[in-house]
Amino acid sequence: MQCRDAVVILARMNAILVTGGAGFIGSCFVRGWLAEGAGRLVNLDKLTYAGNLDSLAPVAAHADYCLVEGDIGDRDLVSRLLDEHEPAAVVNFAAESHVDRSIEGPTEFVRTNVLGTCELLAAVRGYWSSLPEPRRSAFRFLHVSTDEVYGSLGPTGAFSEITRYAPNSPYAASKAASDHFVRAYHHTYGLPVLTTNCSNNYGPYQFPEKLIPLMILNALEGKPLPVYGDGQQVRDWLFVEDHCDAIRAVLRHGKVGEVYNIGGNCERANLEVVRTICQLVDRLRPDLPHGPCERLITYVADRPGHDRRYAIDAGKIRRELGWQPRRDFESGLEITVRWYLDHPTWVERVTSGVYARERLGLIGANPTSNAEE
Repeated sequence: MQCRDAVVILARMNAILVTGGAGFIGSCFVRGWLAEGAGRLVNLDKLTYAGNLDSLAPVAAHADYCLVEGDIGDRDLVSRLLDEHEPAAVVNFAAESHVDRSIEGPTEFVRTNVLGTCELLAAVRGYWSSLPEPRRSAFRFLHVSTDEVYGSLGPTGAFSEITRYAPNSPYAASKAASDHFVRAYHHTYGLPVLTTNCSNNYGPYQFPEKLIPLMILNALEGKPLPVYGDGQQVRDWLFVEDHCDAIRAVLRHGKVGEVYNIGGNCERANLEVVRTICQLVDRLRPDLPHGPCERLITYVADRPGHDRRYAIDAGKIRRELGWQPRRDFESGLEITVRWYLDHPTWVERVTSGVYARERLGLIGANPTSNAEE
């Protein structure tokens, strides 16, 4: 446990516990929370391959920050942290999130996303039940989930908060199950929960197994840019900082027991995203010997069960909480590409481990390269 003495003596009422705060979205939330001086933050993270302490370097020495290495499935640990730090809220980012990894090994996704969430909920329920009023009424448990729980859309329409669940990948199924347990803890035990379901995030500090950072780094190095199938799978893209702004709005003003869908209103086909990245890399790095980068695009066999289209209707959060994304896709993507160009040390450190940008999620085939969105 890496908590400094100065943290322990701070007033406890304004603390929150964040789980999975070393991951891509979680670390963005942590940095933003501390930057705005919103209060003390305890970060519980298992520090798996996608949990990167370099992403938390800007706040590592912050007086209101405490990092604890551990698993949300360790109920005793979570209970001790809750009793020690007395948070006013828990924000759950902790999850295995890579679809292709879930195809290769679903069990770890069940272990973390389903069983881990259940253990976390049980610990939080015990803590919340013991709180005196008015702290008990003010407490919130916010569960961060995904639009993939809704399945796949046709050429029209968008997911709303009342869209039925129809998960198609092991990852999506595990997140759907966790969402249902969060709902059940509210309706059965009265736990004051909030759930958010977001579209595809992108931005700085994203682990390069996902589509956008993978394509940026491969384009820089002259490696193939693998595109699944015909590349016409459509995703709604959301800049990660906008997503974290939305989570803060839901945490502070959301109605207990409600679900809020968070989307960027930026539908793009995967192939269009890759071509836009190529254009940005060509413009920002005209010295690359292998340019133009579109020559590197390579079509590969589609992912098993690949959903064709996602789109989020974010009307509820806009109407009720006044949130809407600030970044359009073009400006957000340029910020992202520039960040990876300007941070080669971060890239080197995060890619020097077991992940070497190999393709995952092919059933009965030798891995080549990965193009997960």
